[in-house]
Amino acid sequence: MSLLDLLALLPILILVFGGTAILMAGAWYREPRPLLAGGIVTALLGAVAAGLVQPPTAEIAGLFSAGGYARFYTILWSLLAAAGLMVAARYVIEKKIGAGEYVSLVLYAAAGMALLSSATHLLGLFLALETFTLAFYILIASNRRCELAAEAGLKYLLMGAVATGFMAFGIALIYAASGSLALPEAVVRLTTTTGELHAWGLLGWGMVLIAVGFKISLAPFHLWTPDVYQGAPAPVAGLLATGSKGAVVAALVGMLAMAGPIWHDLVDLIWLLAALTMLVGAFSALSQKNLKRLLAYSSVTHMGTLLVGLLCQTTDGLAATTFYVVIYVVASFGAFAVIASLADERGEPMEFDQWRGLGYRHPVRCGVLTLLLLSLAGLPATAGFMAKFAIFHAALQSGYVGLVLIGVFASVISFAFYLRVTILLFQPEASASRWHKGATPEHAVLAVCASAVLLLGFFPGLLFDLIAHILP
Repeated sequence: MSLLDLLALLPILILVFGGTAILMAGAWYREPRPLLAGGIVTALLGAVAAGLVQPPTAEIAGLFSAGGYARFYTILWSLLAAAGLMVAARYVIEKKIGAGEYVSLVLYAAAGMALLSSATHLLGLFLALETFTLAFYILIASNRRCELAAEAGLKYLLMGAVATGFMAFGIALIYAASGSLALPEAVVRLTTTTGELHAWGLLGWGMVLIAVGFKISLAPFHLWTPDVYQGAPAPVAGLLATGSKGAVVAALVGMLAMAGPIWHDLVDLIWLLAALTMLVGAFSALSQKNLKRLLAYSSVTHMGTLLVGLLCQTTDGLAATTFYVVIYVVASFGAFAVIASLADERGEPMEFDQWRGLGYRHPVRCGVLTLLLLSLAGLPATAGFMAKFAIFHAALQSGYVGLVLIGVFASVISFAFYLRVTILLFQPEASASRWHKGATPEHAVLAVCASAVLLLGFFPGLLFDLIAHILP
């Protein structure tokens, strides 16, 4: 790796070396607040470096891109890591979790997500994916006093190992059939003169698709999701629901934009996966009585919607998918941040009975939660509506009318379970107990999430114009 490559990797190096320094400091210095503050500053420095420092080369060691698209997601994941640490600060202090270890793992995860979003090589894709997945194995089970956390960590570890096996085997088959792991070379060599994929290449891409299905909770590979979200601490579940899934989708957008119709022979299968995922997620969420499990199944529905955008393989479809990822990250993380801000010595409010009438006890945060949930549902005047509209518009242009009808139907169902939570929050006859008043960093994160959802709902062009300039 040359000096130019290292300079292009500056934002990632800031996250990695900053995380390592905090990890080493935490071995001797046990006061958590300076370590948490150091982690937040490191993540913000990584975002600033990605936004202001122009990389001297467009490609890093032939594995990762250093272009505008990669830098955009490096900024997003760095800011998400900073927000995750702000929300987790009180949790780390009260649960007496090692701050050095926790902060370093979050920064490592952000670095892995940034690398994954910029992958231009199948080997880089695999390495980056495993980098942040390993960090999440530990973060999910970080609260050793909680049995649910240990169970969630074990389930995520087992499912992650299965996904890793499929990914590695699929990449091996692609290499065996094409002789290359670089995109778009591998795609070109796998394609026959008739435009179809070689048999081994088709099998390889199919196995990669299965691994992706596990990672982003596509049905029927989603069964681990509600249990893991319920057992993981809310700050970790927020990062897992947004960053880990968003980074995989971002990598797929970059691959499709650069390598062309990778899924050409898998269109029917992806169509079926998208439809099944949206419907299974929506109907499963209807019967939930636990907010974190509801958010888990709702994330399944959103991943199905994102798959619709990926299936289009057009510029409009990929732009809509990128827009949707950003909006989903903001709204979903904000919902988990509300749960984390209310947590006290009793734990986190998860069961619906704990949320009945809570809007009268904590009106501001419950109002923010209502706004974020309605954005996830796709209420007009929120950013979530513009995100779904862009996805379905691109799908209509690509001729996927049936898939759009299924997506709209799933969105209508999602209004039912999101509104159910809103009604619970403001039931006049219910009397909820008070929860924690929240800390200033938590309130700041919620204010940013709510403002972003409203601003991009009224002015979506601000983000769409940026996306149009950065797409590979």
